[in-house]
Amino acid sequence: MPEDDARTASADAYWKANVRLLLTLMAIWFAVSFGAGILFRDALDRFAIGGFPLGFWFAQQGSIYVFVALIFFYHWKMKRIERRHDLDD
Repeated sequence: MPEDDARTASADAYWKANVRLLLTLMAIWFAVSFGAGILFRDALDRFAIGGFPLGFWFAQQGSIYVFVALIFFYHWKMKRIERRHDLDD
């Protein structure tokens, strides 16, 4: 049964790393979409990208770009986590 204990410990560590990664990435996306697009919009509107105020840009485009970048980062990081826990194919 020690093998089952090791497998359970590895599975627990894998899921802990997975959930920690998800919470971190969701916090980043929340900060960009809600924070930059709504809370800090007035401060960001002093700057412009392509003629549009930066707060408006984050609310309309920036959060989408960050979300797509986070998807690619999640994929890359999960591959490393799976390798570390010997779960890759």
